[in-house]
Amino acid sequence: MSDTRTRPPEDAPDAEPGARPAADELSAERLSSAPVESDGPAGIGVLGWLRWIWRQLTSMRVALILLFMLSLAAIPGSLIPQNSQNSFKVDTWKQAHKGITPLYEKLQLFDVYSSVWFSAIYLLLFISLAGCIVPRTWQFVGVLRAQPPAAPGTLTRMPVYAAWHTGADAKAVNTAAYQHLKKRGFRSHLGGGAVSAEKGYLREVGNLLFHFSLFALVAGFGWAALASGQGGKLVIEGQGYSNTMTQLDDFTGSAFYTPEDLDAFGFKLDGFTARYQTTGDQIGSARQFTAHIRYWTGDDSSKTTKGDIEVNHPLEIGGSKVFLIGHGYAPVVTVKNAAGQKVYTGPTAFLPQDANLTSTGVIKVNDYGEKDGKKTQLALNGYFLPTAPASFDKTGPISLFPDAADPALVLRAFAGDLRTDSGLPQNVYQLDPKGVTQLTVNGQPAIVKLKPGQGWTLPDGYGSVTFEGYQQWASFTVSHRPGNAVALTGAVCAILGLIGSLFVQRRRIWIRATATPDGRTLVEVAGLARSESAKIAEELAEIAVDLQAEAPALDEDSSADSPAAPTATDPARPADQQAKE
Repeated sequence: MSDTRTRPPEDAPDAEPGARPAADELSAERLSSAPVESDGPAGIGVLGWLRWIWRQLTSMRVALILLFMLSLAAIPGSLIPQNSQNSFKVDTWKQAHKGITPLYEKLQLFDVYSSVWFSAIYLLLFISLAGCIVPRTWQFVGVLRAQPPAAPGTLTRMPVYAAWHTGADAKAVNTAAYQHLKKRGFRSHLGGGAVSAEKGYLREVGNLLFHFSLFALVAGFGWAALASGQGGKLVIEGQGYSNTMTQLDDFTGSAFYTPEDLDAFGFKLDGFTARYQTTGDQIGSARQFTAHIRYWTGDDSSKTTKGDIEVNHPLEIGGSKVFLIGHGYAPVVTVKNAAGQKVYTGPTAFLPQDANLTSTGVIKVNDYGEKDGKKTQLALNGYFLPTAPASFDKTGPISLFPDAADPALVLRAFAGDLRTDSGLPQNVYQLDPKGVTQLTVNGQPAIVKLKPGQGWTLPDGYGSVTFEGYQQWASFTVSHRPGNAVALTGAVCAILGLIGSLFVQRRRIWIRATATPDGRTLVEVAGLARSESAKIAEELAEIAVDLQAEAPALDEDSSADSPAAPTATDPARPADQQAKE
C-alpha cells in the first residue's frame, strides 16, 4: 500500500541548494512536456478508429440499441401489406393510397423484411452479438478451468460470516469441509489452510445461452431472408393444384430460392368444412375451417394420400408447408349468347369483403362471340351474399351471416371489349370499365338478384344468365422457410437462458480452520453472493450444521452447543470478538 502522508514542500525558503524543484514547478514542467490526451478518438489513426468502432459495435449498449431498432423496424411490416405475404392486398392498398405510394415504394415499405435498411440493422446486430459472445465465452471457459478464488485474509469482512471453536484437528476439519462442499455440488479447492468453493455457474451459462440464442434468432431470420420463398394459390372445390410456377397465383423468391427449387407435389381440394357460432354474443364467429384434400408427391398423381389442412395446422411436404389462409364462395353461372349457345359455365371465385363474407367478383366471358356482326365480350359484375336479406334498399348488397343459409347473387352486365387479348396483365377479380358499356333497361342500369336455379334474360338480346348454385374455395400459401426452426429454437433457448440468469445465484464459500494459541481450533465460515439473497446465509448455516459431526462446537459458557447462525458482519469489531459472538 502506498504511503499517502503529506510531505513539506521542498521549495521552502530554507531548502538547501541543489534540492529538487518545487512540486508546482515539477507539475507544470511535466504538463508542458506530456502529450495532450483528448477525450475522443481524434488523432488515433485509421487502425485506432477501426478499434474504436469495433469496441463500440461490440458493446452491450450498442447491441441493445440495435435490438430495439430491429423491433421498431419490424412494425411497418405488420401494419403495411407486404408483397411476400399477399401481393393482392398490396395492389389494393396502392390503389386506395395513390398519393403516398411512391414514397412507400422508395422506402421499401412493401418489402420491409428484405429491404436494405432492415437487412443492415440485423447484420450489424449479428456482428455485435458475435463480438460480445466470443470474448465472454473464452473468459467463462477460463473461469471454469481455474481454481475457485483463495480465501481472503480476513473472512470477517464477508457479508455472511459464522465462527466457533472446536477441539478437533484443524487439518481434519478442513478436509471434512472440503468433502461436504463437494457433496453439495460446489467446485472446491483445499489449500493454504482453507477450503475455497464456488457454485452457481448456471447463471453465467444462462447469460451465454441467452446471447447465443439471440445470435441464432438473428441467424435464422437472415437464413430465411436468403433462402426462403412462398407462393399463393386459390383452389375451388373439385379442382387441383401442382406446385409449379405456372399454377401459382403469385410467387416471391429469394437469392437462394427460385422457381426451379419448388418441391414437386400437388393436391386436389375435395371439399371444405366451415362452421360458425350460431348463438351467444359471437354469432358468426368462425369455429372450424378445414380443407379436405388428397395430395401426392413427385410427378405421379395417381398415388394420393388423404389429408386435412386447418388454420395453424399446415400440411408439410418435403421442405414446404401448405397453409390455409382464406375461404370464400364461388357462384356457378351458365351464360348463353344471343344464339342460345352455351359460352360460359363454371364456378368463379368471389372475394370476401367483410366478416359475413359479403363477396365481390366479376365473371368475364371472353368467348361470347359476335353481336350484330361485331366481336363482343361480356362481363357480369356483382355480389355473392351467403345469407341475403329480404331487401337491401337502404343497406345495399350485404350478407347477414357467413354461412350459406340463403344465398343470392346480385349482378350487373357489361358488354364490349374486356381487353383480355391485349397481352397486358389484369386483375381477374376486378372489372376495368374502359372499353365496356353497362347494359340498361329503360335507360336505367340493369341489376338483378338471383336465387340458385333462377335465370336472367339479358337486355338488348345479349342472351341469358342462369345462377346454378355455388361452390366453396380455399386459398393456400405454399411456404419454404428453412430458417424458421433455427429462429424458434433460438427463441425458446433465449427464454430458458433468461430464466437461468435471473434465478440461479452465483455464490462463493470459504471455510478456514486454524489452531489457536490456547490449543483449540477456530473454524470460520464465510459466504459471498453476487445478489442480495437470504439463500447464501441459509446454505452457510446448513454447512455449519453438517460440520458438527467432525468439528463439534465447544460449550464454553455451558449453554451453547452449536455455532452461531451466519449473520452480517461488522468489520469494525475484532475477528476473535465476532467469533466468540
